[in-house]
Amino acid sequence: MTGRVALVTGAARGIGAATVDALAGAGWRVLAVDRCSDDPRVPYSLGTADELAAVASRWPEQVHARIADVTDPEALVSAVQACREQFGELDAAVAAAAVIAGGQPLWETPATTWEAMWDVDVRGVANLAQAVIPALLARPEPRSGRFIALASAAAHRGLWHLAAYSAVKHAVVGLIRGLAADLRGTGIAATAVSPGSTRTAMLDATAALYGLPDTDEFASSQLTEKLLEPAEVAAAVAWLCSAESSALTGSVLHADGGFTV
Repeated sequence: MTGRVALVTGAARGIGAATVDALAGAGWRVLAVDRCSDDPRVPYSLGTADELAAVASRWPEQVHARIADVTDPEALVSAVQACREQFGELDAAVAAAAVIAGGQPLWETPATTWEAMWDVDVRGVANLAQAVIPALLARPEPRSGRFIALASAAAHRGLWHLAAYSAVKHAVVGLIRGLAADLRGTGIAATAVSPGSTRTAMLDATAALYGLPDTDEFASSQLTEKLLEPAEVAAAVAWLCSAESSALTGSVLHADGGFTV
């Protein structure tokens, strides 16, 4: 056991769930957080309480599940407090909660699409940072805290009919760079991971937005010529949580199979 403690949002499935598995497998104790309910502004089903419980059940001694919505700042403050009460001090946080919507040109994108992605993908990251950073700063010096946000290859390349999604993920990168600057000299690093096309429910939703029968067509956009598995991206996130990533802050790790080359 490492004795280190992390909080992961969007943990019911996909990259968030894989990150919980990666950290727990490395000996971390983890509070796995997810809203476990659908968002009427998003055109697909989100993670469920059963899925979140299944993630926690794989690591009964190390992982606790908690239902909390990243768009609710008070719920995240309570989650951080619960994490510290259950496991002790907090060492890392991973903002993996995100949604995707779109499927039309920018000038036809409805306000509700912008609102959903801004609320979850950007403000959700900011809300987590506001809840978590005081706990990370409470650790005695020398600190080695970590804050990691999931951005996207879409933050670095314009995608057809996904301008709003590209914009909000670009905002995540800017948020991380600003946060890293604010954390200067504290020993806490802020970084982002930009995945490429990864075999998740979100990629299924993207295929539906494009009217594609399956997700395999996205593989051709990557130099690896295959879809990424959530565990591959989670391995990059877990490394950023580790002491070995100490040279990085304010950086974006492109775990994208060569999508943005």
